[in-house]
Amino acid sequence: MSHPFQPERTAFLTYLRTEKHLSPRTEDAYARDLDKFLKYCEHRELTDLKTITVHHLRENLASLHRKGLSGKSLRRWLSSMRAFFRFGIRRGWLKTNPADGLQAPKVAKKLPKVLDVDQATQFVEVKEEGFLGCRDRALLELIYSSGLRLAEAVGLNVQDVDLREGAVIVTGKGNKARQLPVGKPARAALKTWLQERAPMAPAEESALFISQRGKRLTPRAVQLRMQQLSIKQNMDEPVHPHMLRHSFASHMLESSGDLRLVQELLGHANISTTQVYTHLDFQHLAKVYDQAHPRANRTNKDKK
Repeated sequence: MSHPFQPERTAFLTYLRTEKHLSPRTEDAYARDLDKFLKYCEHRELTDLKTITVHHLRENLASLHRKGLSGKSLRRWLSSMRAFFRFGIRRGWLKTNPADGLQAPKVAKKLPKVLDVDQATQFVEVKEEGFLGCRDRALLELIYSSGLRLAEAVGLNVQDVDLREGAVIVTGKGNKARQLPVGKPARAALKTWLQERAPMAPAEESALFISQRGKRLTPRAVQLRMQQLSIKQNMDEPVHPHMLRHSFASHMLESSGDLRLVQELLGHANISTTQVYTHLDFQHLAKVYDQAHPRANRTNKDKK
C-alpha cells in the first residue's frame, strides 16, 4: 500500500533536484533518510503530516539508534528531516517544524592518521627509476610538501607549477585557487619528472601528472599506486593520499604553532576544520613544554 506521504516525498525530492541542484548521490541519501521516517509513520498509522510532533521524531530516532545506525548517520537523518519539514512549511503543509526541537546525537571525532617525519620521508623518497619512479616521487613529494588534496594534485596542469619561484597554484573546493610554496626536494623531483614527461605527453595534454598512455592520472589510479608503493617502501600500513596531507598539516603545526597559517595552506574555509590537528601533537607539545618552561621539570626534592 502506498503511504499517503508519497506525494510529499516526490515533491521534496523534485525540489532538491531541480531547485537545489543537488547531485543524484545526495538526493539518494535524502530519499533513504526520508524513507526511514515514512516506514515509521506507516507502523504508527500516521497519515496527517500536521499531527507529526517532536515526540514522534524522537521515538523514530531512538528506534534507528537501537538498530545500530551510527551517530553520523543519525545526524544526517535528522538534517534530512529538518529539510523536509522546512519544505513542508514553504508549501503550506505545516506551520512549524517539529524537528527544530530535537537535538542531534554527538559524534565522536576521529583523529586522522598521520605519519611521523621519518615515515613520511621514507614513503615519498621513491627509489624506482624511469617514468613511473620519477612521476611517483614528484607526485608524493608535492602532496607532502604542499599539503594537497588528491583532487587538487591530479587536477594540476604543467603551467600551474613555477619551479623558479618554488610555488604551485591549486584549485581547491568551491573552485577557489590558492598559491602554495613548494619545498626544495619536491622542486628537484618535479624538475626530473618534467624532463621524463616531455617525450611521453601528447602536445594537447596539459596535465602535470600523466599515465604511461599520456593521459591525466585519475584519483583512483593514484590510490592504487600508493597502495603498491606502501609495500615497496616497507611502510607499516597502507598510505593513502589524505594521510600525506594530514601529515603535512600536523608537521607544519608542530613546527610553527600557527593554526591560521595551516588553515590557509590547507584551504580550509573554517578554522574549526583545521583545529583537529591541534589534538594530534599534544605529546610533542607537552615534551617541548617540559623542556622550555622554567617550572615544568621540577625534581621531587624541589616539590613541597
